[in-house]
Amino acid sequence: MSDAHAEPTAEATWQGGGSPFAVGHKKLGMWLFIVSDALTFGALLMAYSYLRVANDWPTPFDFYPAIIFSSVMTLVLLSSSLTMVFGVSCASKGDRAGTKKWIWATILGGLLFVVLHSYEWNHLIHEGLTPFSSPYGTPLFGATFFTLTGLHMTHVAIGVVYLAVIANGFGRGKYDAEDVEVVGLYWHFVDLVWMFIFPMVYLLSTKV
Repeated sequence: MSDAHAEPTAEATWQGGGSPFAVGHKKLGMWLFIVSDALTFGALLMAYSYLRVANDWPTPFDFYPAIIFSSVMTLVLLSSSLTMVFGVSCASKGDRAGTKKWIWATILGGLLFVVLHSYEWNHLIHEGLTPFSSPYGTPLFGATFFTLTGLHMTHVAIGVVYLAVIANGFGRGKYDAEDVEVVGLYWHFVDLVWMFIFPMVYLLSTKV
């Protein structure tokens, strides 16, 4: 039997022309970005935790409506992560129409999250909470709240634009399943970050 079409050995793959880790450069680039961004959010959350312990931290959020409202925001974001899973699954099967449908559903969830978050911000600003002042006590609460939630909301907004670009391009054959999987990695990361922010910033600041 001829070995002319045998799979290249690991040594040959490392010599060039192949991907020794079987990971595309797009996916590898996204994983590197996620690791670096995770370090950024990790540092901010550690700083928030230190400031919370070192100061007389306020608990301004009532269970209703503040925590209920933020819980709805969380449910919306988690639901968008589920629709993203369906989109990636359709892309892997070559179903372009299904992929576009689920990605646009994900975009809708992201937009709804941004709208709800903006409404919450507007309400808190009218109560006197700003990045430089706080009606609840230490002004550091306002600074940390708007820094963490603002940076996360910026990531969501960027993700919505990214998803729209991929959805349109995938429908026209410009992008492939790997591109959908890569944007899915970004979106799941954004959702995961919120699952740290939500309990630390909201639940631990609930009035008792």
